[in-house]
Amino acid sequence: MPDDRTQARAVRLDAYGDREVLNVVDVPVPRPAAGEVLVEVRAAGINPGEAAIRTGALHERFPTTFPSGQGSDLAGVVTALGDGVTDFAVGDEVLGYSWKRSSHATHAVVPVTQLTRKPEALSWAVAGSLYVAASTAWAAVEAIGPVEGRTVAVSAAAGGVGVITVQLLAVRGAHVLGIASPANAAWLRAHGATPVPYGDRLAADLAAAAPGGIDAFIDLFGPEYVRLAVDLGIAPERIETVISFEEAAKFGTHSAGSAEGSSREVLAEMAGLVASGRIEVPIAAAFPLERVRDAFAALEQRHTRGKIVLIPGLA
Repeated sequence: MPDDRTQARAVRLDAYGDREVLNVVDVPVPRPAAGEVLVEVRAAGINPGEAAIRTGALHERFPTTFPSGQGSDLAGVVTALGDGVTDFAVGDEVLGYSWKRSSHATHAVVPVTQLTRKPEALSWAVAGSLYVAASTAWAAVEAIGPVEGRTVAVSAAAGGVGVITVQLLAVRGAHVLGIASPANAAWLRAHGATPVPYGDRLAADLAAAAPGGIDAFIDLFGPEYVRLAVDLGIAPERIETVISFEEAAKFGTHSAGSAEGSSREVLAEMAGLVASGRIEVPIAAAFPLERVRDAFAALEQRHTRGKIVLIPGLA
């Protein structure tokens, strides 16, 4: 069943660079192939990894062919079906992910295996910004092994991935030390974590917060935290980083990310935890698709709590 519109709007970049390479242009509405559906995008989250890909910093790991689209997270309404699709019908509300860098658009084609139904309790903004952060948090927690009763430190605990990671750890029974700015201390306490401010006294403050020792460390910020975890005497198999790949190779730590958590089953599990209220996903800001540059300017300050999301229908 086809969608009868012919024009869509989508983010495009023609070269690596700063935010100025991001443009929103008219494109043909994509058509779903067998096993795919066309989604009218209601919300699409943005992520630090997308900024790094755009600048070329991850060229060796995630090379780009230009012109390129952008974006993985999405939520929206199914408006057309490819051949053989029986999982969804036109009009279904879904959330999921694209591996074609195509979600920052008004329409995106997505395989049905990368979608799950959107729980009614989820807002569009939350549903559309869930995939990368939730799958990364899930994979990071899985990587360090069982956590019930253990003390786990998390860097960048108030960021887009961090807010989900600390809550998932708390749901699973861990004692969580959330490393973040003092401005986020009250939020962290209210969501099951003991706040620890970053800064020159961090190692001492972590020791004071966990007199019995720290069992595991999840790094969501940068290489200095992997080195800190090693210096604290945490075993490499209990250290996970989603960003510091060179340090992970050097010290033999885990470096699981969203790819390891990318499945319909994980997405449905995480969406269910959020819909039930056991995990909250704060929305730091929402921008129209046309202001994608402004959205990334806010993201790249690295001081927002929770997610930043693009809303194609926002004026």
